[in-house]
Amino acid sequence: MSSSSPHRALRGLLTLCLAAGLAALAPSPALAAAGPGPSTVVTMGDSYISGEGGRWQGNSLTTSGNRSGTDRAWTGSAYDPSRVYGATEANGCHRSDSAEVNSAGPIATELVNLACSGAVTRNVFRTSSGGTAYKGEAPQADRLAAVAATHDVKLIALSVGGNDLGFADIIRTCATDYVVWYSYCHDDQQAAVDAKIDGVMADVGKSIDEIRAVMTGAGYTSADYRIVLQSYPSPIPRAAENRYGESGWSRTNTGGCPFWNLDSTWARDSLVPQIADRLKAVADAKGAQFMDLRDMLQGREVCAKSSKLVSPTVPASATTSEWARWIDQNETQGPIQEDMHPNYYGQLAQGRCLALINAQPSGDYSCRNTAGAGASGMYLTAG
Repeated sequence: MSSSSPHRALRGLLTLCLAAGLAALAPSPALAAAGPGPSTVVTMGDSYISGEGGRWQGNSLTTSGNRSGTDRAWTGSAYDPSRVYGATEANGCHRSDSAEVNSAGPIATELVNLACSGAVTRNVFRTSSGGTAYKGEAPQADRLAAVAATHDVKLIALSVGGNDLGFADIIRTCATDYVVWYSYCHDDQQAAVDAKIDGVMADVGKSIDEIRAVMTGAGYTSADYRIVLQSYPSPIPRAAENRYGESGWSRTNTGGCPFWNLDSTWARDSLVPQIADRLKAVADAKGAQFMDLRDMLQGREVCAKSSKLVSPTVPASATTSEWARWIDQNETQGPIQEDMHPNYYGQLAQGRCLALINAQPSGDYSCRNTAGAGASGMYLTAG
């Protein structure tokens, strides 16, 4: 062996050590940053998060002009719903300018609303997992994949399951039973919900799985983002809190809440809590946060005693007006699909709820309103 061999061996050893050190310092693909773009919050699901009903600032019996200030689509000479719903007015997705994600304030650099009015769980699933397009748009999980690839998604809020359970059919049946048949709906409708709810909750769970699969495929770890599953508020009050009597036509023609006392109390105190409790169980099982909105509209519901109709002498106000859209059965003030959804004031309140839970990195919360206050009075309680 020549005298230079030890030196060559030492140089080789140093080269190997240096290479190993540099490799250790190099970023691992598994630890690479999530999305390369701006911080982003995304909302997905159905009408209760898309912004349906955001056209209306309370409810008014005035049918002309700006409807006593309630109709945000009034231009001064005509009605242009696209002022509120933008391009989604045409396809009926009704993503309003006041939708939850748009009303939450500066919680991220970018705010993306993928939700669509009328969507069900299969409209959230990826196409590869049985998802279906809806109203001319690809499944929401597929659209999320495009967002996740170009944005740094921090939070995804999901509202889904209500249409799978047939919310619209329940409302239609209960209203018809009051106006036409003079019979109750809660017994038959409870049985129908009970027959569906296990399957629906399984599909809500799959929706969360689909979102996670998209995010993993885009290079995110579970620590890079959060999913918040939210429940639904009751748009009508329990019987004892309704400002109109059960008999006569005031509930139908004046208040826009044509439901029997027993059916109203069932919806407020049985159906909505049942769905909320089941959604919470799904969220907990899937490692998502849960935001309970069952009491969000308490005292602000359609026909609630502590709220008022808007009129030429009672102006639209977040502190006195109703926060949900009434039933306009003759569609004299816009499409029926807006009925029984949080209106403009309700959307602002939901946005505040989203902002509040965005500030909570973990845990389940209920979001409630403060009597006599606007959206700024929304607050969270743990559990």
